[in-house]
Amino acid sequence: MLSFIEARRRIESKDKGLREKVVNLEEAVKLISNGDTVFIGGCYYSRTPMATIREIIRQGKRDLTIIRGLTCYEASLLFVSGTVKKLITSWYGIGAPPHTSKVMRKYIEEKRTELEEWSHLGIALRLHGGMMGVPYLPMLSMLGSDLMKQCDAKEVLCPFTNEKLCLVPSVFPDVAIIHAQRADPYGNAQIFGLPYFDKDAALASGKVIITCEELVSRNTMRRTWQRATIPFFCVDAVAEVPFGCFPHECQGYYESGFEHFEEYDTFEEKGEDGVREYLKKYIYEPATFGGYLDLFPTNLLTESVKRMENIYGKQRAKVHKK
Repeated sequence: MLSFIEARRRIESKDKGLREKVVNLEEAVKLISNGDTVFIGGCYYSRTPMATIREIIRQGKRDLTIIRGLTCYEASLLFVSGTVKKLITSWYGIGAPPHTSKVMRKYIEEKRTELEEWSHLGIALRLHGGMMGVPYLPMLSMLGSDLMKQCDAKEVLCPFTNEKLCLVPSVFPDVAIIHAQRADPYGNAQIFGLPYFDKDAALASGKVIITCEELVSRNTMRRTWQRATIPFFCVDAVAEVPFGCFPHECQGYYESGFEHFEEYDTFEEKGEDGVREYLKKYIYEPATFGGYLDLFPTNLLTESVKRMENIYGKQRAKVHKK
């Protein structure tokens, strides 16, 4: 990974001009190179950029290091497809109810993929430090835990108080992939609900790919500028992908398809071969993301939208038509 000086220079040299950045999803994912460190936005099964992850696998990316706060079953797909060499996270489980992934245990125990575990706050502060352009940030969390033996955090004495502190190194991803509810053609993105680590990661990363439920005009974005979470000048590509998180949720548009989590679990119960079957059915065989959505029962999509409508009112996403 880059030093903080190299990372600062990379961001300082970036073209921050106001220009349109709309591309299709396939073109956006081509910004990711083999060996990159990639931050995945959202958290657990909330606002996960599933369409982008699917395209990363389909394009055969290799040797990626993935950073994610709370990780859901998408990591198993990345492991078995051969996409990832290292996962940096604070949790790895499957859907709801959460439970440990058998495939994850196999891959980590056999050292086929590396797992680097931090506390949730530890990852948050590493990305926040990256956003600030500093080499590290101090905290108290993780002190006294076994996590201190498994990661690069350092225990030091505070030069002002002489109390113990935990220092966590800042992280500067090569690419951040983030799904937002709305974005304009220039890359200004609005995230409704919890933003998780997404803004810090966007400002810490060398490249930023935004997918969104709705692509809106610059004037529309200006009228609600105060809701913009991610600024245009750090974004490199914008792709409109309705249902781009499904079967994970996207607040205000659709809820998680929990029935599909149960279906996925039946695949993973068979181990690696089961995950390969899932990859074949849901990732490799559908030629388009629309074809992928066609595999879900119509009522699973429509009911997830209705549940969200009951909470937030009429949804604005383009409903997928079979």
